[in-house]
Amino acid sequence: MKFPIAIEPGDANHAFGVVVPDLPGCFSAGDTLDEAVDNAKEAIELWLETVIDDNGVIPESSSISDLQANPEFKGWVWAVITVDISELSDKAERVNITIPARVLRRIDAAAKEAGESRSGYIVRRALAA
Repeated sequence: MKFPIAIEPGDANHAFGVVVPDLPGCFSAGDTLDEAVDNAKEAIELWLETVIDDNGVIPESSSISDLQANPEFKGWVWAVITVDISELSDKAERVNITIPARVLRRIDAAAKEAGESRSGYIVRRALAA
């Protein structure tokens, strides 16, 4: 999914401010334009994760030309951030993987010691990495 971002130009004394007009309350900043864009992507992902966790609705993206018509953003720079919503979903998927038997024994032993299922253990460790 693509989200337009409005970037308020910075200078030697001020950071670049970023607003995501389609996501209320979603904003970020950066000391450089590149950093502002990177930080905006992180802010969008966190905003979306919160909405998904709360069973909320993700709004549709507006067109940049419609957003540029808003006088609040006069003189701001525009960019588009792409986020793969499927990577943020907690919907469980059944997968078939091949693992060497000795590695599987280690996973099972570690999962048992942690009091978790094999799948739960693998997911927790992957998220920690």
